[in-house]
Order: sequence, then structure tokens, then C-alpha cells
Amino acid sequence: MNTRRPPVCFHSCRRGSAAVEFAFVGPMLILLLMGMVVYGGWFWLAQSVQSLASDSARAAMGGLDGTERRALATAFVADQARVGAGLDPTLIAVTVDSDAKAIRVSLAYDAHAHPILMLAGPLPKPPSLIRRTAVVRVGGY
Repeated sequence: MNTRRPPVCFHSCRRGSAAVEFAFVGPMLILLLMGMVVYGGWFWLAQSVQSLASDSARAAMGGLDGTERRALATAFVADQARVGAGLDPTLIAVTVDSDAKAIRVSLAYDAHAHPILMLAGPLPKPPSLIRRTAVVRVGGY
């Protein structure tokens, strides 16, 4: 009775090849997925800041002078940042410039401590300061 096994040919053995291939490709796929989440989240934040700037510029239209327009825009940002956009209103700097033709509202959001940007890890991070501007014409169409 022969109980001896035939010799194993390693160059034709395919067991474990999927695990080795995944070890090569897996980290790149995980980094790609993390990049999509981080940059997608950053684009969501940037769009939220832009939307808030546009809405606050429209809210400032009710003011009669520059001081009242600035107060209206700042109050709108403080009121709607967390509710409508999911942003921390304490991290938003509001600048309002107005003249006879237009009202310009500029927002700068400091997102350096936002959880989306914390996920970046070894990836190159998008800018942590998001600046967006909205302009509404007052008259003279």
C-alpha cells in the first residue's frame, strides 16, 4: 500500500492567489474609497456654504442701508447655518459689502475640524478654509 503523496508543483498551484492579489490591490481601493468620501464631503460642505451665502444675500435685500444689510445677513447665517446646511455658525466669517448697484455677501467657513476632513488620513486634503461669495443686484437692470 502506497501512502505517499505525489509531489506538489508550486508553479501550477493557484490556492491563495486571490488573497495575494487582494493584498496588492486592496489598499489602493480603500484609499480610493476614502478619497471619494473625503472629497465628496468637501464638495457638499462647499455647496452648503455657497447656498448659505446666496440665501443670506437675498435676506440682506430687506435692509435700507449697509449696516442693516450686514445685520440681516449675519443674523440669517447664524440662524440657518446649523439648521439648513449642517454647518457650525461659530466657524463662519461673514462679510457684507453693498453699494447702490449690488449687495455682495462673502462667507469663509473654517472646516479644519470637520469630521469629513478628519477621514482623509494619508490622503491629500482639500482646503480647510472654504470661501464663497454671492452677489445680488439691487437695481439698474
